[in-house]
Amino acid sequence: MSAAKKYKPMDTTELHENTENIAACLKKAENVAPTAAAASSVGRSAFAAQNMNSASTNGERLPNFSKLGGSHGEIRTASTTSNLLNRMGAIHNSKPGDVKKIVIKNFKDKPTLPDNYSKDTYVKLEEAVIAIQLSKPIKYSLEELYQAVVNMCSHKMDAQLYAKLKELTEQHVKRNIKLKELTGGSMDKLILLEKINHWWLSFCQQMIMIRSIFLYMDRTYVLQNSTVHSIWDMGLDLFRIHFAQNSVVQKRTVDGLLTLIEKERQGSTVDRGLLKSLVRMLCDLQIYTSSFEEKFLDATNQLYKAESQRKMQELEVPEYLQHVNKRLAEENERLRHYLDSSTKHPLIYNVEKELLAEHLTSILQKGLDSLLEDNRLSDLTLLYGLLSRVKNGTSELCGNFNGFIKKKGRTIVIDPEKDKSMVQDLLDFKDKMDVIVRTCFEHNEKFTNSLREAFEFFINQRANKPAELIAKYVDMKLRSGNKGTTDEELEKTLDKIMVLFRFIHGKDVFEAFYKKDLAKRLLVGKSASVDSEKSMLSKLKQECGGGFTSKLEGMFKDMELSRDINIAFRGHALSNNRDVHNLDLCVSILTMGYWPTYAPTEVTMPPQFINPQQIFNKFYLEKHSGRKLQWQPTLGNCMLRAQFDAGPKELLVSLFQALVLLLFNDKPVLSYEEILAATLIEDGELRRTLQSLACGRARVITKTPKGREILDGDQFDFNNEFTNKLFRIKINQIQMKETNEEQKATEERVFQDRQYQIDAAIVRIMKMRKTLSHNLLITELFNQLTFPVKPADLKKRIESLIDRDYMERDKDNQNQYNYVA
Repeated sequence: MSAAKKYKPMDTTELHENTENIAACLKKAENVAPTAAAASSVGRSAFAAQNMNSASTNGERLPNFSKLGGSHGEIRTASTTSNLLNRMGAIHNSKPGDVKKIVIKNFKDKPTLPDNYSKDTYVKLEEAVIAIQLSKPIKYSLEELYQAVVNMCSHKMDAQLYAKLKELTEQHVKRNIKLKELTGGSMDKLILLEKINHWWLSFCQQMIMIRSIFLYMDRTYVLQNSTVHSIWDMGLDLFRIHFAQNSVVQKRTVDGLLTLIEKERQGSTVDRGLLKSLVRMLCDLQIYTSSFEEKFLDATNQLYKAESQRKMQELEVPEYLQHVNKRLAEENERLRHYLDSSTKHPLIYNVEKELLAEHLTSILQKGLDSLLEDNRLSDLTLLYGLLSRVKNGTSELCGNFNGFIKKKGRTIVIDPEKDKSMVQDLLDFKDKMDVIVRTCFEHNEKFTNSLREAFEFFINQRANKPAELIAKYVDMKLRSGNKGTTDEELEKTLDKIMVLFRFIHGKDVFEAFYKKDLAKRLLVGKSASVDSEKSMLSKLKQECGGGFTSKLEGMFKDMELSRDINIAFRGHALSNNRDVHNLDLCVSILTMGYWPTYAPTEVTMPPQFINPQQIFNKFYLEKHSGRKLQWQPTLGNCMLRAQFDAGPKELLVSLFQALVLLLFNDKPVLSYEEILAATLIEDGELRRTLQSLACGRARVITKTPKGREILDGDQFDFNNEFTNKLFRIKINQIQMKETNEEQKATEERVFQDRQYQIDAAIVRIMKMRKTLSHNLLITELFNQLTFPVKPADLKKRIESLIDRDYMERDKDNQNQYNYVA
């Protein structure tokens, strides 16, 4: 300690507060032992001044007590007061405005103490200190004792006085430590703790009282000697030395504290005030860490290690998480009520380690999948909050979360029986996982990226099929008749579909099927909304670029031009005095490069169909010379008026269905072979057409014999008894239903397109590099191609290009290729 040391705040217990207020201390002391003698008037003034000086720490600085006397701080009695006033001079009555100076002079001789004063004072102070320590009445007034200390210190006897006080304090501490109640082994632990606490609180109160008497020495001698402890610190130091040296007392105290805490952890109610007081005692004695904290943490580890192993076997994961959360809350309550704040980090760390970190793998393997499957949001939130407190907890959770998504998603994608609901299941699963990441995992970027990676992984486990089904799902949503969905809901659905679209690698497969379905919607007029169609097109363009959507945009342009051409055709017919009703024809002019490839089909057309076609042909070729129109009967549709016994009806049918129905105008009963010869419709297509007319919901013709399949030799006749509550009836159009042949043809077109892209990529790379090894060429191709491809397929295309002299093998190194210019 330096000469300018400051006093340590007396915050050991609540009893230590305001120890500077001597008047309060004296009041306590006089309640114990009332003084018999009254202090002199000067003594009272001196004591009051000293009290004011002590209190000055809380307000403005007041004069030092030692300046009340002469230059040496000697004490004036009442008999010398008049002398002092005479020597100082006095202000006499004089005229107003007259001022005289007061001159203060020092004593000529230094005051001396009476004989045997120091000896008597030692005895007097010793008796007072022992009386305070034994809680007995004090014979002398506190003012008198305080003044005695001042006199001793003023006459250079402060060192002896300090040593004497230290000796008395040490004797008192030793005397209490050796009490049989504290060192004996038969006393109940709770009673022992209460006795130690009472002893400690009494000691603190005694030291406060003693310090108030020796305050002058504490503020002069102690401050001037850096090697000397303050009176309060001296008492604590002695208490610590003898308490720590007595291993029996210390051990029994700590064991008692640990026993009480263990009982509280088991659910019993304990005296937290007692625990707080004793823990504060250990902190003030500076033995908290060495004597208590280490044993406390060790006991905590043992308790929660055994408890966690037992609870993991007994409880399900949600209940175990609730138990862990409860235990952490309890430990934080202990820290708040009686444990020292320095224990917070190691205590909470140990609890988390034993209850969570040691069982991290078991918790995740045992319970995470069920929590995610059952959408237990509150439990998942708690799980994330707890695991984020332990090392690698969040990473382990994220890894297991990723594994669950891959496993669950793969079951959705791989099973062919779930193809019909695959896309909707994927959308629902994605929504579910998004909610969990957003609400339970606090939108953690690590989990967001893991979710994206997992979806991209499993959705490409089944090549091409997810892309095809996503395209068909979009077709179903954009097709008219999709009732119960508002434009806003449809837009949200398209946004979600685009998220899945980003995950798939075979985007060219999606494009092929989307293009085919879009063509059907546009040609048959089945699109629910042009705005929705263009919105989807805009999303695809933003995601994949203009090259991806250029042909799709061309299809929309063709439809707009076709509308203008049809308007011009009707105007042309009117100007040439033709019957417009007989030319109720709507033609879609399709640019071959934009639309899917349709195989040319030749069928026998009746005159009422041929004449309008010829008129339109002549009109179009006159306006656009050099072009050639190729009619596609597979894409045609029309409306027929039919007369049944129940009344007339209008039938919305495909062109092939119309060709079949018109035959019954000439003959009521036809065989399959007769219909085939009259229409020249392809066999498989004709069977599906007859099936839709004779075996569907609207059976406008009947089949003999009855059955679902159309066989050779079957007879068909017109069903005059057909009834339907609707006047206009739509018969399922075959061209809206995708056949296996159509699907295979689409897949084959995708495969051919991929071959062309692979060939172009190989030539492009070799033209730039000139010479390249096989492995480096394969690596470059994987980097450039946007669809999944196997090395074996790449090798086949390389061999094909070598055969066609685009490149050659190096003569010296067969594993190296050279570009042929």
